[in-house]
Amino acid sequence: MNHKKIQRIMRKYGLVTKVRKRNPYKAIMKKRLEHRIFPNTLQRAFNQTVPRVVFCTDITYLPFNGMYAYLSVIKDIATGEVVAWHLSSGLEMTLVTETIEQMELCDNALIHSDQGFHYTNPLFIESVKELNMKQSMSGKGNCIDNAPIESFFGHMKDELDYKSCTSIEELRSKVAEYMQYYNCERKQWARNKMAPIEYKRHLLTQSRGQEVGFQSVR
Repeated sequence: MNHKKIQRIMRKYGLVTKVRKRNPYKAIMKKRLEHRIFPNTLQRAFNQTVPRVVFCTDITYLPFNGMYAYLSVIKDIATGEVVAWHLSSGLEMTLVTETIEQMELCDNALIHSDQGFHYTNPLFIESVKELNMKQSMSGKGNCIDNAPIESFFGHMKDELDYKSCTSIEELRSKVAEYMQYYNCERKQWARNKMAPIEYKRHLLTQSRGQEVGFQSVR
C-alpha cells in the first residue's frame, strides 16, 4: 500500500504505533566493544636487547607558520631506530594507519602506546593484528610509561628547526632529513656511542643463537 493510504487508515481508526526508545546502555556497550583498551604489558621494560621485538608509538604536534602538523612515529625500543613515521596536517585515523602500514610482519612483537583515540580504534587494532603483533598501553595520563618515544620527540624538537617552515611540504622534507640523521648518524651515549642503525647491527650480532622475545620486568 501507499504510505499515504496507511496514514489515512491509521487516522480513521485511531491507530498509534509504539516507538521504542534507543537503549543507552546498549549504545555504551557497543562503543566499548569498538574502542578497546589493552593492559600495560611493557611495564616500563625499556632495557630491551633484541631488535624488532618491542616498539613504542605516539603522536606529537609541530607548530609552524601559524599552522599545525601532526607527526606519528614508531620506534624500536631496543635500537632506538625510528622504523616508521607519517606527517599530516590533520588528526584523522590515516595518521596512524599509514604509519603502521610501513611496518613489516613482526610475529609476536609488542607495540606500546598511550590510550589515545587513535590506538583504541578498531582500524588500528586490526592493522596490528594483521602484522601478528600485540598491543600494550600506558596507564591513563601516565606519559612515563612511554618514555622512549617521549624522549625522542624531545630531542627532535630541540634539534630540528621546524618552526621556520612555510609549508607542510618543506616541513615534511626537514623531518625526513632529521629521521635519516637520527637513525644513521646521531651517536647515542646509552647505545655504546653508536647511531641506532649501527647499534642494531651490533645487537643482531650479539643475539644470534639466543632466544628472541620480549624481555619483561623481572
